[in-house]
Amino acid sequence: MTSSKKQKAIQNQFRERMNEDELMNCMRCGFCLPSCPTYIESGLQELHSPRGRIAVMKAVVDGLIEPDEDVERTLNICLGCRACEPVCPSGVRYGHLLEEARDIIQQNKKHSWPVRVLRKLVFKELFPYPNRVRIATASLGFYQRSGLQTFLQRTRLSHVLPAHLREMEKVLPSAPTLKKMKKRPKHLPAQGEAKRRVAFFSGCLMDTLFIETNDATMKLLQLAGCEIVIPSLQTCCGALHGHSGEKEQAKWLAKRNIEAFEQCQADAIITNAGGCGAFLIEYDHLLKDDSDWADRAKAFVEKVRDISAILIELGFQHKGLKLPPQIVTYQDSCHLRNVMRTSSAPRQLLQSIAGVEFREMRESDRCCGSAGIYNIVEPEMAMQILDHKMVHVEQTGATTIVTANPGCLLQMKLGIERKGLGEKVRAVHIVEVLFEAVKESGLFEESKDGQAG
Repeated sequence: MTSSKKQKAIQNQFRERMNEDELMNCMRCGFCLPSCPTYIESGLQELHSPRGRIAVMKAVVDGLIEPDEDVERTLNICLGCRACEPVCPSGVRYGHLLEEARDIIQQNKKHSWPVRVLRKLVFKELFPYPNRVRIATASLGFYQRSGLQTFLQRTRLSHVLPAHLREMEKVLPSAPTLKKMKKRPKHLPAQGEAKRRVAFFSGCLMDTLFIETNDATMKLLQLAGCEIVIPSLQTCCGALHGHSGEKEQAKWLAKRNIEAFEQCQADAIITNAGGCGAFLIEYDHLLKDDSDWADRAKAFVEKVRDISAILIELGFQHKGLKLPPQIVTYQDSCHLRNVMRTSSAPRQLLQSIAGVEFREMRESDRCCGSAGIYNIVEPEMAMQILDHKMVHVEQTGATTIVTANPGCLLQMKLGIERKGLGEKVRAVHIVEVLFEAVKESGLFEESKDGQAG
């Protein structure tokens, strides 16, 4: 397809698929500007604001501009943090517009063969299949434990990688063995009286690279009085696909998950990753035009809850938790705050722990620069955002940075590494802090299967 034909095809699809009512709802009031990290970090460039990007999308629909590489660049530099949505007086669902526009462009883009191979490998051959993700994680574990990682770092052979990827490699957690990843529970009883029957969305990276966090999550749920079902047929949430212009693949994954969780007959579906939860909770939008799945998607969405929200609902903050004295601050997961609208529950839980001095970070609700794979594909902007974030971290004097999403967690660990604060500051997922407090308070009893009993 020639360049002109490709642009015409993109423009036609913009007209057919973009929600013009949503585009028109933007009043250009500018309320979104102070909340947009890329607008601020770019020196207040209008094209890097939500208002500016919506104007670009509308101009493509109206035929005023061609959907060229500049348009694609404008959309790609966006973090997709959706901080603009809660402050928009018109309620514009900017995230939906962004994902639709990116999908249209990607599906009409002719990538080089290495990029085509990589996209196919990641989006179609790896993440949809949990066992393949386990094998990939086990391979990382072998690399870490075999001495190969140390050898490459000491001989500087790792310098074939870009600097930002070398930095990220340093903060990756120790990958578990394949045996450990395959030995996962399917059902766990509540400790004491069963108050709720919940289904746990274990995720792909969360149940491999962050397996300890998942284990702690399930133990907290047991202690809170939850009977837990973990569907074996669940798969990747599809967020990576939806944000990267692979919408049809995201729909396929959504249908697989809906089907897997329908069989559980659970009161709630629990997630511990803000990015996953935000995508799960919008399955109804993703499948709104599919008559066979729209109602099933709505029923699924109504049950999705973040771990912090259900713990507060079950009174976990009154458990008498305690920790050794430490100053704690909290970095919001953008999608947990802006899409799932959960921001007070994590703070209430942290403030309920005796020994914790909670200090609110300036602009804690502003993106840390992780944004899925944004810190890999847009490292310059991501690191600029992170460096400013770390200034605010240091101002709190915190020794513990808590967040609620794996990408945010790695990004904050990277920030600590870049600042040389490793001996003074740590970054942890909120369930890890809570489980530390549970053990410190003597509330946890280990059973023979390694779960709470």
